[in-house]
Amino acid sequence: MAHPSDDSELTVEALASLFPVSFPVPRPSTHPDLLTAADIHREEDLLRNATSFRQWWTSIHSTKEGLTALQRSAKSHHSEVVNERLGQLATPIARTALQRLTYLFESALVNFPASFKLWKAYLQVRMNFVLGRPVKPKRAGGRKKFPEMREALEDEELEALTYEGGVDPVIGWPEWKALVALFERALMWLPNEADEAAARRKEEEEKAEAQKKEQEQPAGVNGKLIRFAGPPTVDGAKAPPAYDEDEDPRSPRKLDIDKIVMQDGLAVYKDQAGRLWSGLATYWTKRAEFDRAKATFEAGLADVVTVRDFTQIFDAYAEYSETLISGLMDMISNAEPDDEDAAETEKDLDQQMKDFEELMDRRPFLVNEVLLRRNPHDVQEWEKRIALYGENDERVAETYTKALKTINPKKATANYYMLYVNFAKFYEEGGASKTAAPDLESARKVLEKATKVAFKTVDDLAEIWCEWAEMELRNENYDEAIRVMQRAAAVPKNTKINYHDPSLPVQARLFKSLKLWSFYVDLEESIGDVETSKAVYDKILELRIANAQIIVNYAAFLEENKYFEESFKVYEKGVELFTYPVAFEIWNIYLAKFVKRYGGKKLERARDLFEQALEQCPQKHCKPLFLMYAQLEEEHGLAKRSMAILDRASQAVADEDKFEMFTVYIAKATANFGLPATRPIYEKAIEVLPNRQTAQMCLRFAAMERKLGEIDRARAIYAHASQFCDPRVDTKFWQEWNPFEMEHGSEDTFREMLRIKRSVQAQYNTEASYLAAQALSSRQGGAQEIESEHKGASDPMAAMEREALGTKGPAFVPSKERTTIQQAEEAPQGNADEIQIDDEDL
Repeated sequence: MAHPSDDSELTVEALASLFPVSFPVPRPSTHPDLLTAADIHREEDLLRNATSFRQWWTSIHSTKEGLTALQRSAKSHHSEVVNERLGQLATPIARTALQRLTYLFESALVNFPASFKLWKAYLQVRMNFVLGRPVKPKRAGGRKKFPEMREALEDEELEALTYEGGVDPVIGWPEWKALVALFERALMWLPNEADEAAARRKEEEEKAEAQKKEQEQPAGVNGKLIRFAGPPTVDGAKAPPAYDEDEDPRSPRKLDIDKIVMQDGLAVYKDQAGRLWSGLATYWTKRAEFDRAKATFEAGLADVVTVRDFTQIFDAYAEYSETLISGLMDMISNAEPDDEDAAETEKDLDQQMKDFEELMDRRPFLVNEVLLRRNPHDVQEWEKRIALYGENDERVAETYTKALKTINPKKATANYYMLYVNFAKFYEEGGASKTAAPDLESARKVLEKATKVAFKTVDDLAEIWCEWAEMELRNENYDEAIRVMQRAAAVPKNTKINYHDPSLPVQARLFKSLKLWSFYVDLEESIGDVETSKAVYDKILELRIANAQIIVNYAAFLEENKYFEESFKVYEKGVELFTYPVAFEIWNIYLAKFVKRYGGKKLERARDLFEQALEQCPQKHCKPLFLMYAQLEEEHGLAKRSMAILDRASQAVADEDKFEMFTVYIAKATANFGLPATRPIYEKAIEVLPNRQTAQMCLRFAAMERKLGEIDRARAIYAHASQFCDPRVDTKFWQEWNPFEMEHGSEDTFREMLRIKRSVQAQYNTEASYLAAQALSSRQGGAQEIESEHKGASDPMAAMEREALGTKGPAFVPSKERTTIQQAEEAPQGNADEIQIDDEDL
């Protein structure tokens, strides 16, 4: 690139001629010096491997290193002022390097436009040429300000968290800190107390350090190993006793079995609680300490949290009781007549049998307690416990109260609200035994308390209010039931509350509960008047919580009370609130009601409604509306408009409904205008229907033409439909065309049919269709052969054809000139209907 030789020639125009360097993007066609002879090999590799990112990256990296080395060796011929102004682009080599790198990066980005690595490297190269050095991003952090103060504050915060003083309830951390500071300040004025204060501080620090270093020693006096194996010995010599005689753990007399089982068994092997409790009770039984064995069994039953452990302990407890009773009975039977202890033994036996019966009776309660210990928030288990008490009203009320205090509403299982409902019914019905007088006030207090509970869902709270109203209805307090629902459905000033926001309490979201409003409106319809019911319905619509069922119910309610126009307005509000497919159901009911009400009296209004309904109706939903619209025009309007509507419907409905729609269209056209008027409808149906349905429509079209005596038109229709019917699968079509030609055709037309059949069979001669044909023929089987034999005996046309053309039945017409592959494919098929006709005969 040419450049000024000295500073005298370096003018503003000369400097301006050097730029822009890389815009537009340099190309070999616009910059001849962009590529050298050494770059040809690299360009060929890039063209061959244009999608290889490694190839592009290697080429860019090697080119960049070479150009960087050249820039370092290049010297500028300009003055310092010009070099300062031009920066990195002061030398021609640097400007050429920027152009070459720009060309490589831009070419690579064409193939890898989403490569972050490539874009970042490109940006760094461009910044390097502009700024003269790479930009280093500012790293987070930096030099800490006031490190000593910061560390002191952190240490103080840690001390506050770990502060544990003997006078915590009286003096907290701030007071203790102030007391220490005051004491240190006092030492400035009382130097004689400094030594004593230092000694106390040192003693406290040593005590704290000793507590931190203290660890459990398994082989120590209180460790596990010493409890199991006794104190260790050194070099075989007898060690001094670690315990005196009364505390020796190896002595069975002093062995603390309960502590061992609790500390080394139950605390470690929690999944074996049943076996450990049973084993401990068995130990006391073998030592004949029956009271301690019984107490151990009872403690185990009250401690385990799984049914498996409970079953193990209970079975062992029952076996223990049976063994004990059996032993007592043996003692009584073997006792001497004058034995003074026999009466005491009989008394013990009676007590043991009584305890055993009570144990069996307690089993359901004990199982229920186990399940409640495992999950105290299980509503169903609390219900089972209540049922266990039967008609014991006192225990039932006590259990209800305990359950409602124990269960956390956020952790409760399903139907937590039913506890409150059943508790209220308990008072309403006079207790579980139903012998006491109904206590509605207590029931209302229970339900009032339930309305303030933080249930998990709004529906649970709505159920409480609905059950309250139903209770009032059962007791014929109708006005009170209305007042209850008015309280429940009170609308706050701020109605823009998200019903599904879990951060809000359920009481704040209750006014948007559709379940609550549905019950309220049913109550108003039952015991209220029309105006109050309409007010409730209007409030539901105003809150925009109505569903399609509410719209239909509101309209039906108004219709029952002879408010027809208002019911139609409700339908119109419904179609505005909902989109399809919900709106379709409302339109369907609305239009049926309107036509039933007015018939042809308000025909224009009905037409507007139908057009409005069909305006945005999806294809799969519009068929019933079109049929209803056409029926309206047929009964109350013009037949031509009815036909026009059906014509629109044949185009607008979904593909799977078009055949049925064309069928209705043709039937209506036949009834109103006769058979000739259906020809354009058939033609249009054949154009738009799928292949299989087109064949069915063609059969109907041909049958219609035969009725009108148009044989040539019928034959043309059969020929058109033949391309959609595989002779091996769609046998019905060919069975219908064959007698048609026998009845109305000639030898030439029959041969033409056979030729078409052969060409269609060749068209469908694929593996899939061949297998389908084989399956169909195997299902139809020999029935068709027997039928063809009977038809051949009574069909003179078929007999004449067999006589003229050979012994084989009419079907496939092979050609003379066939390739070897075709012969190999067709020869093993052995078509039984094949006939031999030469080209000369055709």
